[in-house]
Amino acid sequence: MAQQPISLPAKLINGGVAGLVGVTCVFPIDLAKTRLQNQRGSQRVYKNMMDCLIKTVRSEGYFGMYRGAAVNLTLVTPEKAIKLAANDFFRQRLSRGELKLSVFQEMLAGCGAGMCQVIVTTPMEMLKIQLQDAGRLVAQQRKLPVLHTVKLGTASSVLNCSYNVGPVSSIRKVSAIQIAQELFRTKGIQGLYKGLGATLMRDIPFSVIYFPLFAHINKLGKTLSEDDDVPFYWSFISGCVAGCTAAVAVSPCDVVKTRLQSLNKIANEDTYNGVADCIRKIMRKEGPAAFLKGAGCRALVIAPLFGIAQVVYFIGVGEFLLGQTPFNLYSV
Repeated sequence: MAQQPISLPAKLINGGVAGLVGVTCVFPIDLAKTRLQNQRGSQRVYKNMMDCLIKTVRSEGYFGMYRGAAVNLTLVTPEKAIKLAANDFFRQRLSRGELKLSVFQEMLAGCGAGMCQVIVTTPMEMLKIQLQDAGRLVAQQRKLPVLHTVKLGTASSVLNCSYNVGPVSSIRKVSAIQIAQELFRTKGIQGLYKGLGATLMRDIPFSVIYFPLFAHINKLGKTLSEDDDVPFYWSFISGCVAGCTAAVAVSPCDVVKTRLQSLNKIANEDTYNGVADCIRKIMRKEGPAAFLKGAGCRALVIAPLFGIAQVVYFIGVGEFLLGQTPFNLYSV
């Protein structure tokens, strides 16, 4: 694809549109990932991804698979926009007029993008996980009726009522806004940023791996076009391959982040005092294999999510909407 300057508003629109489309497509798999990562070996409710989705539909209905989707759809636009735009910004700064970046410079650009996106990612994941995990907690209450909840204050009734229900077969509806208000009231802004260190530990390596890998795979697509443009389907494939690889590589960090950000737990489930304590307890009680829980689901989420993102970014949806350039649909 010919290198052309792209305006910041166009970059933000591209990232936002890509995030909205991608999340809508893969959110049920992300819900399964969260529930699989949070369940312990002795308290298993779900055998695998398909078993989780089937049981979710049976107990919570079709829309149960989209618990927490609203907060994701709301915040994924700024998150993906920041991630893609920041990477592009750092690449331009590091290039210093040169046509080609070294692998190290590409990794630095990815690192910068990962650091920028956690401003939105951490509170988004924090709220999403509480809503996604509610169904697992209710299902496990059938086996362990006593539910331990993390006390956020003397009157954290909003968070508790997400999980402490009358009949264990139902889940009381609590919105992300109510949870956010309760966290802010009891813990302040740091309540929404619980697990920030683990989020950085996941997202920085992810971006360091993803962006350089995507750039190099995507370049191979130039040989498939007579006019030296990269076909849009190759951008999709490149995004999927790079996203899948990076997702699996950082899956252990994602497990740690999910455990730390899950506020309410079933009786006998461990609580953690930071990243190091979480890693130590998981290793001692569940073994190293526990760090790969939900890795397959995460790969299935991230691969199409970033494939779609790169297609939207490369065909120029933002530029089209702003009237700068028409869609650049490459020949297939």
